[in-house]
Amino acid sequence: MELLRTVNLTKTYGFKETAVKALKPTDLEIRKGEFTAIIGPSGSGKSTLLHLLAGLDKPSAGQVYINSTNIYSMSEKELSRFRRRNIGFIFQFFNLIPILNVEENIKLPLLMDRKKVDQDYIDELMGTLGLKDRRKHLPGEISGGQQQRASIARALANKPSIIFADEPTGNLDSKNSAEVLELLTHSIIKFNQTLVIITHDPNVARCANRIITLADGDIIEDKRVNL
Repeated sequence: MELLRTVNLTKTYGFKETAVKALKPTDLEIRKGEFTAIIGPSGSGKSTLLHLLAGLDKPSAGQVYINSTNIYSMSEKELSRFRRRNIGFIFQFFNLIPILNVEENIKLPLLMDRKKVDQDYIDELMGTLGLKDRRKHLPGEISGGQQQRASIARALANKPSIIFADEPTGNLDSKNSAEVLELLTHSIIKFNQTLVIITHDPNVARCANRIITLADGDIIEDKRVNL
């Protein structure tokens, strides 16, 4: 079942002679439950595409549909609300609030949306991600791997339709990278999530069931893998 679709999605920076096509017209669809890895060299357009799909940047042209909703037809306020309720985002640099403890950081999207917290679900998330004994710790009191686990739990807390991840293992050592990837893969299966991830790590890409390769703002390969 189709969850996300783009139509002629394009991003250009600058004007006339200085214009740079960061993303050439792109038509793409992502199915519910799919784990998609987007790969390519630096400057290929990976981050641009991810941010456009997640509603974090405005396209120069084209549309993005999530659950059949054209996200760029909304006002900024409507889009912000839609993102909180339908999209989870995992940042490379964690982006945890330093004065909030782990549990408070995880619950933050729910509280911002004034939603009732499903404590059983939050406890299950923290248990799955190995954070139960760190729930009252501040981000500065836990390891980088544990901070990334907390950011994954925060992305899952709102039970979003789709999760986007920007190099989620990029700042971790190989042991923590493997651990976080295993936990992330397990979590999206357990909680029936859809994941789109950009990565330079071939180990991450090998875990995906679809690999999209970008070069110079263009999709040059799109293959599904039977895992």
